[in-house]
Amino acid sequence: MIDILRREAVYLWYYFSIQLEQIFWYWVLGMVIGSLVSVFMKDHIHDLFRSLGSKRLGAFGIVIASALGIASPLCMYGTIPIAASFSKSGMSDDWLAAFMMSSILLNPQLIIYSAALGQTALIVRIASCFIQGIAAGILIRIFYNGKHFFNFDGFEEPKSHDTDPNIFLRFLKNLGRNVKATALYFLIGIALSALFQRYVPAEAMTALFGGNEAFGVFMAATIGVPLYMC
Repeated sequence: MIDILRREAVYLWYYFSIQLEQIFWYWVLGMVIGSLVSVFMKDHIHDLFRSLGSKRLGAFGIVIASALGIASPLCMYGTIPIAASFSKSGMSDDWLAAFMMSSILLNPQLIIYSAALGQTALIVRIASCFIQGIAAGILIRIFYNGKHFFNFDGFEEPKSHDTDPNIFLRFLKNLGRNVKATALYFLIGIALSALFQRYVPAEAMTALFGGNEAFGVFMAATIGVPLYMC
């Protein structure tokens, strides 16, 4: 029994260490870039979005809003309160929908993480999130034109934690919060992946997703919804 446990531990450590080596630096680079954007560019991105409200861009503003949503470093929990402040300043709901959808789906840090999956996966993820943001804005524009879709009562713009007067310390503190927020889930994700590789037969996954491409995509998307983690 001890020999079996030792053997399985060796196998799991092998899978874990290989994946950790492959993705670790993408994780570090993603956090560094995410913190740089958050500390030095976040306010500029949000101010730029606010400034668009005074311009007559029409439906094209949806495209810009979706792009700025991807550039925003905020996750879902930060995006909704900041969107509430945009709404109070007079931003139209179709632009807000585009910004919120793409911001929740993607940010600069996740773009770096996605690069670990290869160039094709990176391009597909950026393009699909951008298009979904645009689609959300267009749907709101078509079906709620002139009517309010969002109700942001009770939401206030989140207070910034990046307040240290020393800009270098401000960046380091942001990076530290980034590490604290993601490190445990990063390691858990790799551990689950190692368990999956060791104990889930490849044939079972092929049978589940590979028999019918359309059904496989539907199943993968369905399973991915409850597994979402910010």
